[in-house]
Formats: sequence, C-alpha cells, structure tokens
Amino acid sequence: MPLPVLALLLLGASRVPTLPAAGSPGGAWAPGRCSSPRESACNFVCDCGDCADEAQCGYSGAAPGPGAPFTCDFERDPCGWQDVSTSGYRWLRDRAGAVPQGPGTRSDHTLGTDLGWYMAVGTHRGKAAATAALRSPVLREAAATCELRLWYLAPAGDVAELRLELTHSTETLTLWRSAGPWHPGWQELAVSTGRVPGDFQVTFSAIRNATHRGAVVLDDVEFWDCGLPTPQASCPLGHRHCGNQACVDAPQLCDAEDDCGDGSDEGPLVCGHHMATDFEAGLGLWSSAEGWARNRSSDGPQHPAWPLRDHSRNSPKGTFLVSVAEPGAPAVLSSPELQASHNCSLVFYLYLHGAETGSLQLFLQASGPGAPQAPSVLRTRRGELGAAWVRDRVDVCSAHPFRILLAGQSGPGGVVGLDDLVLSDGCKPVPETRPLGPRVPPPQLSRLQPRDPCTPGHLSCGDLCVPPEQLCDFQTQCPEGEDEQGCGTTDFESPAAGGWGDVSVGRLQWQRLPAQDSQGPGTDASGAAAGHFLSLQRAWGQRRAPARLLSPTLGPSGPRCELHLAYSFQSHPRGFLALAVLEGGSRELVWQAPSSGGRWTAGKVLLGARRRPFRLEFAGLVDLDGPGQQGAGLDDITMRDCSATATTEEDREVSCNFERDSCGWHPGHHTDAHWHRAQSQGPGYDHTTGQGFFMLLDPTDPPARGRGAHLLTGPQVPTAPVECLSFWYHLYGPQIGTLRLAVRRDGEDTQLWSQSGTHGNRWHEAWATLQHPPDPGAKYQLLFEGLRDGYQGTMALDDVALRPGPCWAPKRCSFEDSVCGFSTAGQSEWRRQASASGHAWGPSTDHTTGTAQGHYMLVDTSRQALPPGHTASLVSEQHRPLAQPACLSFWYHLSLRSPGTLRVHVEEGGRRQVFSVSAYGGFTWRLGRVDVRAECTWKVVFEAVATGAKHSYVALDDLLLQDGPCPQPGSCDFESGLCGWSHLAWPSLGGHSWDWSSAATPSRYPQPLTDHTLGTEAGHFAFFETGVLGAGGRAAWLRSEPLPATEASCLRFWYYLGFPEHFYKGELRVLLSSPQGQLAVWGQQGHLRQQWQQAQLNVVSAQEFQMVFEATTDGQPAAGPIALDDVQYLEGQPCQEPALGQGDTAMPTLVPAVVGGALLFFLLLVLLGLGGLHWLCRKGMCPLGGHSDSSTAGAGATLPEATGSAAEASNFANILFNQDHITLPANLNP
Repeated sequence: MPLPVLALLLLGASRVPTLPAAGSPGGAWAPGRCSSPRESACNFVCDCGDCADEAQCGYSGAAPGPGAPFTCDFERDPCGWQDVSTSGYRWLRDRAGAVPQGPGTRSDHTLGTDLGWYMAVGTHRGKAAATAALRSPVLREAAATCELRLWYLAPAGDVAELRLELTHSTETLTLWRSAGPWHPGWQELAVSTGRVPGDFQVTFSAIRNATHRGAVVLDDVEFWDCGLPTPQASCPLGHRHCGNQACVDAPQLCDAEDDCGDGSDEGPLVCGHHMATDFEAGLGLWSSAEGWARNRSSDGPQHPAWPLRDHSRNSPKGTFLVSVAEPGAPAVLSSPELQASHNCSLVFYLYLHGAETGSLQLFLQASGPGAPQAPSVLRTRRGELGAAWVRDRVDVCSAHPFRILLAGQSGPGGVVGLDDLVLSDGCKPVPETRPLGPRVPPPQLSRLQPRDPCTPGHLSCGDLCVPPEQLCDFQTQCPEGEDEQGCGTTDFESPAAGGWGDVSVGRLQWQRLPAQDSQGPGTDASGAAAGHFLSLQRAWGQRRAPARLLSPTLGPSGPRCELHLAYSFQSHPRGFLALAVLEGGSRELVWQAPSSGGRWTAGKVLLGARRRPFRLEFAGLVDLDGPGQQGAGLDDITMRDCSATATTEEDREVSCNFERDSCGWHPGHHTDAHWHRAQSQGPGYDHTTGQGFFMLLDPTDPPARGRGAHLLTGPQVPTAPVECLSFWYHLYGPQIGTLRLAVRRDGEDTQLWSQSGTHGNRWHEAWATLQHPPDPGAKYQLLFEGLRDGYQGTMALDDVALRPGPCWAPKRCSFEDSVCGFSTAGQSEWRRQASASGHAWGPSTDHTTGTAQGHYMLVDTSRQALPPGHTASLVSEQHRPLAQPACLSFWYHLSLRSPGTLRVHVEEGGRRQVFSVSAYGGFTWRLGRVDVRAECTWKVVFEAVATGAKHSYVALDDLLLQDGPCPQPGSCDFESGLCGWSHLAWPSLGGHSWDWSSAATPSRYPQPLTDHTLGTEAGHFAFFETGVLGAGGRAAWLRSEPLPATEASCLRFWYYLGFPEHFYKGELRVLLSSPQGQLAVWGQQGHLRQQWQQAQLNVVSAQEFQMVFEATTDGQPAAGPIALDDVQYLEGQPCQEPALGQGDTAMPTLVPAVVGGALLFFLLLVLLGLGGLHWLCRKGMCPLGGHSDSSTAGAGATLPEATGSAAEASNFANILFNQDHITLPANLNP
C-alpha cells in the first residue's frame, strides 16, 4: 500500500473508491427509484441496486466497498447537511480562496489543495455570543458499532467551543465537546454513536463569543459500520440467526449490545442464565471494597474527561461505575464467589480517558484448600483509550472457587469507569452453605503495587529518585541504567516488553506470544522456537480499528536517532503495518512495512531530533479470517544513537553541497512536511553540478498537510565573532510561499533573511551575516523554514557555506526580517516599520506583500524630526566589485504633500549621485532604477532631504541588484527576470503568481519550447500554467510599474497560448488600471497554434496608470501555459503597423484604451449605436441579418471592451482603485 494512502488510513480518513451515485448531483431518494420503503432510506444500508435510497443522507449515497464507510467530502454538494443557524454566524460550502473573508485555511482535507471543498463558518464581527449549527438529514437505526469520523480545523484557534450532538426521540446526546486548545492543522474526531433506534439527526456546532470570532472548517465526514445486519436465508459458520433473520457472530450474543437490531441477541431466550449488571439499580451481585461509586453523566462534575453517556442506555441519564479513589490508589470491585464450569467468561465495558497513567486490572483471587494466595492477573488495560466505552472479555479457567477483582487506578486528570458486567452461564455462584476455608479479603493497594520511597511518578534507583522528565530521555541517570530500561528497546522475552503497551480498542490487539504458539513464522527473529515476539491477535473490541501499540514517553532525541526492528508481515492490499510518531497532538507517519512474505525482515527508521514528550505507535491491520496466512509480528526493537547531547564530527559540518549526505543538517519534525535530500532528475536539478544532490521541500511528495518545514543544524560553537553564511536557493511555482533563515539561541529564533513568492526556475545566491554574542560558550543553531501558500511549487537549497567574517551586502532586500545591514546617518534615523505597528504616518501597505503587516524603511521628514534642508542617509554594507554593469532597482513611496527629495548615491572611493526625485507623492509605490558600474567595492546611499512639511516622509522597499543594464519603464525581455513587472499573488484572485523560466531549464509545468527574444531554449520568458486554477473563474496578474499619463503610447508584446485545440476557455487579457477604474483593452482565447504571436495596442490615459496581464480560465478548468516575452512600452509613440518578417504572425487589430473623459465619450457613441441598431432591426432592416457570429471574437479578434459602471457590463466591471488597493467585482469572486 503506498505511504500516502496508509497515512490517510492511520489518520482515519481512508478514501475508498466508490461508484458514483445515480441521478444528478444533489438528487434525493424517491419512492419510484426502487421498491425499498421510505423507512429504509438513510439507514446506512443500500436497499436499492444503485444505492439511491442512501443519497443526500449526510454522505454521498454511493455504495461503499466491503469494510468501507459512507462518506461525504463536500466536493460535489453538501450531501444533505443544512445550516440551521439563527444568526449571521452561519455555515456554508466553501473552498480555500473562494471567499476573500473566508475562514483562512489554505487547503481542504480531502485533496489537500486549494481546489477542494469543505463546510466552513467564517469569522463573525459581532460581540454577542452566537452558535453556527450544521445538521444532518434524518438518519435511521444506527448499529451499536456505529462510528462517526470527521476532520475539523480552527484556522485562527479562536473558536469558543465545538460540539457534536445527536438528537433522537426527545433526547439530545452530546457525543463530543471541546473548548480547545486548537492545534494549527487538521484534527480528526472519531466518536461512537452507540445503538440508536429509530430516527435521529447529528448536529455539528461552533460557538463564538465576544473574544472568540469563531472561524471553523469541517471536511470528510464518514460513517463507519453504522448499518444493521440484513436478513439472510442462512448464516455463515459460527454465526447465529436473529429474530429478524439477520445473522450475528456468536461472541455478539449476550454482550449487552443490540447487534441484531431487534434485541433478540440479548433476550431471555438466549441470555436467561447469564448474570448481567448494568448498575441502574445498584451493584447487583458485585460488591465494592473501596473507591467505586455509581454516577450519571447528567449528575457528574464538569470534568473534561467525564463520560458523556453510559453504555447500557446510551444516555446521560444512565448509570455507570466510576473510580473516586485518589490518584495512585486503586478502586476495587469484587464479584461474588464463583465456580467455573465450562466457558466461564466476563464481558465488561471500560472507560479510560484523560490520563496516560490510568489503568484497569482484572485479578483472579482463588480460595479454598490448595488455592494460591496471591491474585493472578487476567487482564491489564492501561493508557488513553479515548472518550468511549470499550468492550473487553476475559475467559476464566479455575479448579478452585474464585472471585474476579476489578482494580481501577486513575491518573492525574483521568477517569476510570465500568458499565455492563456480564458473567456467562458457565460462571456459577458458589452456594452460601458450602463450607469454605478462610475468606481471603480483596487485595489492598499494598498487595497490588510495591511500596516506593520516592514521590509518585519518580523512579527509585539506589539513593536517587529520578524525576519523570528524565526517564527515557536517552541519558543514563541511575548507576545500573534503570531509568533507561523499559524505554522501547526489547526482544520481548521479558513480560515488561520494553515498556510497550497495547492500546487497541477494536477487533485486533498486539499480544506477546511464544513463537511456537503463534501462526506466524514459527520462531522469533533470532530463530529460536522457544522465543517470544509480539503478534497481531483477535480481540474483543466492538470497533473496526487498527491494533495500536504504544511506547512509553520518550525524548528529547538527537538528529541521528534510529529505531531498528525485525518484522513479519503478510496481508491483503488493505492491510498494513506502520510506525507513527505522536507529538504535540499530531500523528506523523514515518514508516510502512512492505510485505515480507511472512518471514522475519530487518527494518530501520530514522526518527531524528524531537522534543520531549513524544511517543511511538505501531499500528497494524490484517484480516485474520481472510485468504492466505495473514498476520504481523514485531521483535528485536532497538533505539540507537538517540541521545540529544551526543555529537559527532559530522554534526559540526555546516558547509555542505549535499553530494555525500546532508552533513550537519537534519529535517525538523514540527509538521508532517519535511525537507529531504534529492537527486537531480526531471524538473529538479542541483546547483553544484546540475546532476548532483540538493535539499528539496515538495509538499506533494509525499502529500503533507503541514504548512511549514524546518531544516536545521545541531548546536554549533562560533569559530569567529562574525561569520557569513552563504547559500543557493530555488523558489519556483505559482503558490510557493516563503523561505526563511533564522538563528536559534536558547530556544529563541531571530530572523536573518527571507524571500517570498516565485523567483523563477533558476538558482539564486544569498547570504546573511551572523553576529555572535561575546560569551565563548554560547551555542547556536541555524534554521531554514519553508512556509508554503499552497501545493503548487517547490523550494530547494544547495551549496551552503559558512566562513569567518562579514558578508557582502545582499543583492535582494525586502526588509521583512531585518534592515539587511543598512546603517543610518544624518540628523534623523531611517527606521524599519510596518503600517500595522501603529505608526502615525507612512504607506498603508508595503510593496513586498501588499499588506499592512509588511515592512519597509521610512524616514520622517517633517519639521520636528528633520529640519528643512537637512538630510538623513541610509547606507548599505560593502558590495563586491561588479564584473559587468548592473541595474539597482528599488521601490519608493513619497508622502502626498511636500515629501522632500530622495537622492541615490554610489560610493566608490568618492560619492556620485545617480538618482533624484521629489515631484511624485501619492498613494502608490513607484519604481526607481539606476545603472551601476563599479570595479572596486562600493556602497549605495539613499539620502532624504527634508522640506519641513507636516506628516511628510520618504519610504523604501524591495531593493534588487541584477546583472545587465536597466530596462525602460514598462519594458522587459525577461532574460534577467521580470524587470519592473510585479507578480504579487492576490488572495482575492486565488493567490497564484506568474512565473519566469526558460525552455532549457527542466520544469514540472508545461511551457514553450523556445523563447521569442533569442528563439532558443536558453532564452527566458514569463509564463503561467492555468491548470493550477481549477474551476471558479480565478486569475493571476502580472502588473507593470506605475506609468505616467500619456496622450499616445504603444504597448507591444509577444504571447503564447499552449492550450489543446479542443479547449477554448483559457484566456490572456490586457487590463488598464487607473484611479478611475479598470478597463479590459485586449483579450485572446481559443484555438491557436502553439507558437509566439505578436500583439500591440495604443494606450491613452489622462492619469497615471498600470498595465496588467491577466491569465484566467473564464470560470472553467483548463490546462496549458500562457507565456509573454519581449514586452515593450514606447512612451509617447503611437503604434505603427509592423512589417511581417519570416515566422511572424499578423498582429491583431489596434485597440485604443481611453480612460477618463475619452471613455465617457466612447460610451456615449456605443449607446447611440446600439439604439440605432435596435431601431433598424425593429424596422426589419437589421444589418446583421438577425443573428450574430461570435466565432470572430473567439478566434482572437480584439474588439474595444469598454462600458460604464452598469452592473450588466461584462468586460469593464466596477473594479475601483482605493489607495492602490483593488476591489474586485462579484463575478471574479467564486
């Protein structure tokens, strides 16, 4: 089974292929579709051949395969779930990015991408408390084994409470409720409904209040084993007929659960001689020596681990037994004195929840002459079994009279409960008149546990009391190493089993067996027939769930920590044997066993560096009744090199090209996304040789739901007070996110460097200076963190080098994490700030991110900060000499009124001015460029000259030094990058970016075979792959820098549309944006050859404006690249009809773009023309012959697209600028 599929199975979200439901999506069951009566609808049984009777029942209505659940993933429709909220705080079907003010998640759970759907309730700005309720359709007849699983997410972690309730008859059962804390990722919820007769509904509620705004997402609802058995003419071997002719397995008889559906398996005809105690009227035949008390959920304390229902009645009004003994002391319940005849057994339901140290032990206390005095252990259940009643059974064989003792011991914050004790008819009460020997009292605490001189939880070894946090930390404290015994390493020859404990709640369990008694390999892993190993065996639980084996609490561990084991595994395709790490409320799958053919096979798993506490969990699932000799076994588990303090020479290797291994770098494990060492192949290639190794972060291989991933070193000792770390990075893809570098000291992270968004399909060099504190013993760690925005894109690192001394000044600086080594001089300081930090004035957003949280550099040029005529300088670090001319670009923002002057100087021996601006103020960022030539080291100096105006300022952002001369404004051949064109991802458009690449560079996305500039594979272009958009009409923008008003200018460009001939939904449009609005001035879609084609258009604008290239799919899915090259903006020059050269394609018609008063005049002409056309058609003289042909436009005709602000306008929609922010119309928001 592939590892991603197994991950879903382990996490309870198995996606089983199903047949599509009959009829159209959203169709409900109707009596005419089959002869099944209405009472059979929504009862988790497909009575109709096409399962139409189960459509819109809170699940898809498709017939699941054997052992598979009924599911709803919300990809097609809500499956019948309805919002029943009574306020504006409501549920709706949604997907990531579809609603700008949505819940904030970046992907659904089903697909793990932003194209998947879910049910969501967004943040609510009201102060009053409110409840958003999502209710299922009416469901019928849940079986006792019914389990409801779903995945939920609280993106901001600020929901007050979540609740899952079941309503039937006049009673509402709370199946689950929680007030947090909320983990940042998707969380699984699995609850047992218990037997529910008749009709019922399930409601999932989110509760908000004045301090919790309440964004919640719900996905992948599954109903497991909820249908009752159907009537059968004959029953399989070992099964019994019910009164309704259904069949049940023999162990399901007289187990205090209605498995038949009519109660006949629990009736007096079958179970009349069993002794059952449900505690509704008392203890029955049982006696409590100490510590047990009868209680109800409705009368119980407000304890987070308290049972919400009993088992007998499946009701909060039902009674059960709960331990009220102090933690560390057992509560003991004693049976009457019994004599075993044949098949004496005890079925019981236990509840262990809230504490890892809680336990329930069953003892056999024999009495009479010759009987052993010490009680013998029949069963031990320990640990966290979840908030559910778990069925178990023990079989008793004793030649002496005996009592069964149940000893429950609750850990801190935990609850131990009992309900429905059923003694079989083979357990006969001993007559009171029979003479007995001295009565043995139930065992006290001193007889169940040895006395310990240390505090509970501490380990006594010699004169030491080792605290619990130092147990199993891979550091020996005791002289004989007792504190590291029972910490996972074991050969299973000892019953202690290395501290591993079975926490299974289903029909399989892990059990230590002699090799000769098992049906597996016949020997243990060492080849000894008398040896022991751990084997998957049948269990008495009622749920269909994998068997789980849990280690003790471990950690911290070092980066080279490994688990070695021997395993035997053979199963059908749905079976598995796997290892997961439980850490911080999450489960990370780290290993899956391939089939070993039933033979012992050696395995090794890298666990890596992890914080304490973490635990290991083996999960196994096989069909012991299936064909072949299916089974699984574990033996010889060893933890190796796990000390967090032990280091090797390799751990100190920070400089690394990753050709040999990963040196001193290792992946972090705070999410399920990981960096891994990859070899060059296909679209992935290294920087060192182009054919070697590098570190890669790809969220789709394997699929990962965590947003971030860490790559870090071990603790390092500085070799110099100042060091320089250089590295090469690769950020590529339309949703790539952010790559950060940080230094960690004493658990505190300090950001050194970051870059966001796609940087094209090539490697870039970067560096950061490390300033170490004077303490010679202080250690540090380096940390790369990749944060994704979606699933489209990869990050890579290569050729990391650490050397003494400071770094050169960086080529890029966004000021998001630092000032990039800049220093200030003059009478006023430049400061790094963000608008959200609350400063009185400055740009409302930065240029890098376009948000109020983004950072930039700003100097206050008002009179109180900087007197008129005085200057404030921002000076860079030393840049290395330039081998060729370079272009230094930067974005500046000047205050609206009298900002002063911004000057740029280059210092190379002397200082020379290369740029000056003072005329432009306003609400937008503007691009500045200077050509730089420097044969020696040099610095750049930004100098602000004040005028003394109130609230005046100068701001800087996004500095970039690139090889080659600077291009003209609005022009780019894309050989060195995107020039001044911005590909910032707009969340309201789906958060996708244009990219930059060449045909010679391997790419995971389709792209042109050559560029247009050079006509070769080595040439570069801008492109966008529309296949990442999906349905919904979202788009990606490539925006020019702000351009000055013009009476007549020409925009000329070459474009490429690589869509299949049969698909015409992909479209490239050119938009003109100005303060008065946005106008579509050119568009192309349809059946085009895959070649470069030229287009040009005249531009007229009375105000400053931007040109926007928009790639879109017109609301329908499409797959194919849209590419641009050789964009040329000729300011003040109208377009001229070009002469066709060899290989050129005729350009489309020239399109004037008129904004302002010219636009209104054009609209008037259009309206007059339409009115005249309408009058002619009414007179029978329609010049178009009464119909229109749209094929011309579809083939690429470039007609003027301009309207007013009317709602029916299809091309010039009401998109308005508001301080450089764009408000999109409703038809662009899916």
